[in-house]
Amino acid sequence: MPGVRPLPFTPYQRRLLAFLSVATFFEGYDFYALAQVLPRLREEFKLDEGDAGNLIAFANLGTVAAFVLVRASDRIGRRGVLQITILGYCAASLASAAAPSIEVLAVCQFFARLFLIGEWGVAMVIAAEEFPAERRGLVLGLIQGASALGAVLCAAIVPAIAGGSFGWRAVFLVSVVPLLLIAVLRRSMRETERFAAASARAGSSMMRLIRGPYRSRILELALAWSLTYACTQAGVTFFKEFAVHERHLDESTVGGMLAIAAVLALPPLFLTGRVLDRFGRKVGGFLMYAALIVGVVGAYTATDLRVQTLALALGVFGSSAVLPVLNAYTTERFPTEVRGDAYAWTNNLLGRTGYVLGPLFVGHAAQVTGWGSAVAVTVIGPVLAIALLLWRMPETRGLELEETARL
Repeated sequence: MPGVRPLPFTPYQRRLLAFLSVATFFEGYDFYALAQVLPRLREEFKLDEGDAGNLIAFANLGTVAAFVLVRASDRIGRRGVLQITILGYCAASLASAAAPSIEVLAVCQFFARLFLIGEWGVAMVIAAEEFPAERRGLVLGLIQGASALGAVLCAAIVPAIAGGSFGWRAVFLVSVVPLLLIAVLRRSMRETERFAAASARAGSSMMRLIRGPYRSRILELALAWSLTYACTQAGVTFFKEFAVHERHLDESTVGGMLAIAAVLALPPLFLTGRVLDRFGRKVGGFLMYAALIVGVVGAYTATDLRVQTLALALGVFGSSAVLPVLNAYTTERFPTEVRGDAYAWTNNLLGRTGYVLGPLFVGHAAQVTGWGSAVAVTVIGPVLAIALLLWRMPETRGLELEETARL
């Protein structure tokens, strides 16, 4: 309520916030990791631009397959799925580091992203269910901000560790030990109160939800996710390729640009949730999407190195900042008993089509137009996505989940 100071988080909520932030921390790390080592992979395995696009697209199919894990959270619970995904991602990362061929690496990264995005999706559902309405945007923003921390770490350490005796393989090894420790710590996590109290569980039919009264919401949100991902995935994944092979910058310079961009993007990223809670999903969403669009265009068209770095920072910020907007709407528009199922449909099975097809399109288009033009044109996706959200989504700021599901 206006003028009423929100209650402080309980000790359990503070621990839960820390636990959930780990999911997006490694989502950010992994998101940058494959992009950072892509030039080395191309050199070692003799890949052309189309092969690079195919590799990213195949690995990203794992984010679509995460549909199964996120959907399972409506049946076996949020906590159980979260534990499965942590251990699965650790195993896939170890296998990636030991991959003897590009085909094996692609399969390992498919499973790494399956478990990682399964964990990320369930983490967002838990965050929406366990924290108060007036701070839901703040929490979603803080958790997503942890993704930027992962990106900063990746951008900072990859040039150093990839140049060591293990080469690019070391990049996939460094995340395993911290995640195993978190897997042990998360054993104390409880099932969400809303899920435990739900009087009904979603049916087993995969098509039950898409044929029901929430069909239009699912399709609209899925389209917004897909249009957004087509730009964000390509924009970050191929920047190093673009800068090294098209602008002829050395790897250390590009690594420095990425690190600077991530550091500059970090402080405002932790404020995105406050913006969503104070000014609403629509106003906040418009600002985040505007940053993404301007940043991606600038990063791939600017000729001055300083301007390009600032645009890259804006693009990095926008790529992460738009996600709390979409996560807020996706978790708020459905009742508890089908929230995981709805998230799986909108984000994974349908929404991730842009995550897969965006890099595939850009990789092959780059063979004709170059990386800059191929990536810059993907901003059409975010332009259409924010127009759809402003047109079709209600304002949900400050409302309880039981209220937002009825809007």
